[in-house]
Amino acid sequence: MVNLDPARVRREQLRWILILAMYNAQPQELQESVMLATVRAIYPDATPLELRKNLDYLADRDLVELRKEPSGVWWGNLTRVGTDIAEYTCDCQPGIARPPMYW
Repeated sequence: MVNLDPARVRREQLRWILILAMYNAQPQELQESVMLATVRAIYPDATPLELRKNLDYLADRDLVELRKEPSGVWWGNLTRVGTDIAEYTCDCQPGIARPPMYW
């Protein structure tokens, strides 16, 4: 029997959604308000703090570059490795709910 942790599933899916959102915005940076709107399409109760925690996680793994403006606005852009994960050209380590490749 598999024990599913709903909080973990949500975190990992949210990270995958963020990667895809930034991938689709390339070559431009993506503002956090657009990312939050994208995430809220799937998780309507998502908070800005939850978004920022997961962006920091992705940045710590060198998948995302963050630009934090003094005004408080965050911008994100995928790194080379983040792009490779979105394009399924490299392995995805645990912590991101990337679905298996079906093609």
